[in-house]
Amino acid sequence: MSTATTASVSTHILDTSIGRPAEGVAISLAARSGSDAEWVALGGSATDADGRCKDLPALPEGTTHVRLDFAVDTYFEKKQAEAQQDAPRVRDSGAFFPEVAITFAVKPGEHYHVPLLLNPFGYSVYRGS
Repeated sequence: MSTATTASVSTHILDTSIGRPAEGVAISLAARSGSDAEWVALGGSATDADGRCKDLPALPEGTTHVRLDFAVDTYFEKKQAEAQQDAPRVRDSGAFFPEVAITFAVKPGEHYHVPLLLNPFGYSVYRGS
């Protein structure tokens, strides 16, 4: 929840290759106060069955930049293993992009919802609502 002195962040992931939420993707959150400041790891979570991560850590007061790191390779490796139970091997690895790192600027009092649209060979992000 954002306050007058802090921003807040939420996210969700849609696997566009299957048109379904991406469950079980690990996400880590880092923040910094100023573009020259060091990143501070705040913790992380994983997406639920709806592709949402509802328990990301709160941002500290003074945060100006946020980084979300999505560990997508493990997700795609699991999906590939499930698919190969009934089909021949298609690829050698889980995803072309093994991780997705999104960095964005924030302002106190604002909420930032950052959805990730994902497939094994590409991704897109935007500021949602």
